[in-house]
Amino acid sequence: MKIDLTGKTDTMAKLFCGSRELDLTTPVVMGILNLTPDSFFDGGKFLSLDAQLHKVESMLKDGASIIDIGAVSTRPGAKDVDEKEELTRLIPSVRAIVENFPECILSVDTFRPVIARAAVEHGAAMINDIYGGRYEAGMFETVASMKVPFILMHMKGTPGNMQDNPSYSDVVAEVTYFFENQLIQCRDRGMRQIILDPGFGFGKTVEQNFELLAHLDEFKAMGLPLLVGLSRKSMINRFLNIHASEALNGTTVLHTIALIKGADILRVHDVKEAVEAIRLVGMLG
Repeated sequence: MKIDLTGKTDTMAKLFCGSRELDLTTPVVMGILNLTPDSFFDGGKFLSLDAQLHKVESMLKDGASIIDIGAVSTRPGAKDVDEKEELTRLIPSVRAIVENFPECILSVDTFRPVIARAAVEHGAAMINDIYGGRYEAGMFETVASMKVPFILMHMKGTPGNMQDNPSYSDVVAEVTYFFENQLIQCRDRGMRQIILDPGFGFGKTVEQNFELLAHLDEFKAMGLPLLVGLSRKSMINRFLNIHASEALNGTTVLHTIALIKGADILRVHDVKEAVEAIRLVGMLG
């Protein structure tokens, strides 16, 4: 099912992120910067502004087109962080990144409309919502009014309970149904720049994650850009019985599969390796 949000039914090849354009004719990399003390892979590594700016500089140098920052951990079993704490963690970093790297397309990983608006007002140019607009009323209206791209992700449950025996009769069909329903709401509220994210690891078993990956190309039929977040996820670690720190090779393998199946944006911890994967897969034509 193709969702007509722009008058066109083909995948949007260009997104407008504030004063900058993001060309998706060739897949791009979104580098992850966690401002949290408890994220699953790099929690606590980037709590100071100096460490954050150094990491952003490194990821941009390695070829990241987008930097995605988040101030609330969304790992399985993560504890809630209130709005005030999220704002306190996030906004100084947004300001510093925008000031030091004005060319950077900055995405903010949040599910709260108030945080989304504050982030964009301070220079962020994209919103990444793990709840796909379901956490709190007003997210779609907020993003529509700011005219920035929105990443619509699927998650079953919440970070606190999403891995408590997630069950689907057909995981691909249910994620597709979720997208279709949320996209109708997006359209009705005037949103035009939407990126789909199937939510690997968010309320799915290892087997369900691989089922989604096997059918990733089916989501392209909706005519919207497709983001995948596979980097060092448990679908790699549990299957291979390794730690996240050992999962770079597995991540690259899954990135390659995702690219062949039509992924437009790779959300990653390891930018250089993801850029190399894109370049190599691109040689296939």
